Amino acid sequence: MKISKAAAAAAVAVALSLTATACGGSEKDAASDGGASGGAKDKIVVGIKYDQPGLGLKTPDGKFTGFDVDVATYVAKELGYQPNQIEFKQAVSAERENLIKNGDVKFIVATYSINDKRKEQVDFAGPYFLAHQDLLVRADDTSITKVEDLNKKKLCSVTGSTSAQNIKKTLAPEADLQEYPGYSDCLTGLENKAVDALTTDNSILAGYAAQEKNKGKFKLVGLSMSNENYGIGLKKGDKELQTKINAALKKMVEDGSWQKAVDKNLGPANYKNEPAPQITEGS
Repeated sequence: MKISKAAAAAAVAVALSLTATACGGSEKDAASDGGASGGAKDKIVVGIKYDQPGLGLKTPDGKFTGFDVDVATYVAKELGYQPNQIEFKQAVSAERENLIKNGDVKFIVATYSINDKRKEQVDFAGPYFLAHQDLLVRADDTSITKVEDLNKKKLCSVTGSTSAQNIKKTLAPEADLQEYPGYSDCLTGLENKAVDALTTDNSILAGYAAQEKNKGKFKLVGLSMSNENYGIGLKKGDKELQTKINAALKKMVEDGSWQKAVDKNLGPANYKNEPAPQITEGS
C-alpha cells in the first residue's frame, strides 16, 4: 500500500509530538518529588526552618543562613548539586512528615529530633547534632530556676514540637501549655509577658538570645532536660539516599566543615556544643 507524502509527514509530526509529551512528563515528575526520581539533576528541594536564627533563617533579603542550612548545602553538594541548584522550602514542625511523604522535598534538615513515633512515618539519616532541651525566660525573671517552677506558669512551644510535651507529661504537669505556630511568635509572647517561658532545644534558644535585637532581653535557664539528636528526614524505605547522606555527614565531620559551621553559626551566642554524635540511623 502506498502512503502519500502528506500522510507520512503527518505521522512523523504525531510521533514527535508524543515524544515531546513523554519527555515533558518525566521532567515534571522529577521536579514533583523533590528531585528524588533520579532524573536530570536540575535542582533539589530541601526542607529547612525559616525562623530559627543560627540554625535555619530566611533573611529579609531572601537569603538563608544557619547551621542546618550549611549542613543541607554540604549534603546536597555530596549528592551532586551545587548551591544554585538547591531550592529551600519551609518545613514547619507540624508539616515535616507530610512534606516528606508527599514528595515535596527530597530531605529535611530542620532541627528534626529523631524519635520512634516519627520513625513510623519517615526515615532518618544521622544524627548530625546533639542538643538538650532548656528554657528561655526574660532576663529579669528570677522565679524560674528549675523545671518544676513551670507549674502554674504559661509555657510556650511550637505546634508539633516534642519539647513542651516532654515537660507537660512528666516534669511540670500543671504548666499552662501554649502552642504557637513558630518560635518567633513564642518569643514575642515572652517579651510581652503573654507567656512566662519558651522551651525548646538549647541550640535554638541560644540563636534567638544572641540576635542583636534580643541581646539583654532574655536568658537561658541552663537546664538539660532531654537529649535531642537531630536527624535528616527522608522518605521511608529510601536506603540508598540514607546511605549517601550518612556518608556525607561523616565526611563533613572528618574534613572539619562540621565544626566550622557550628562555630560560625552558634559561636557568637557562647553556645558550648556537644561533639558530633555517632551516626546510628541505617546501621
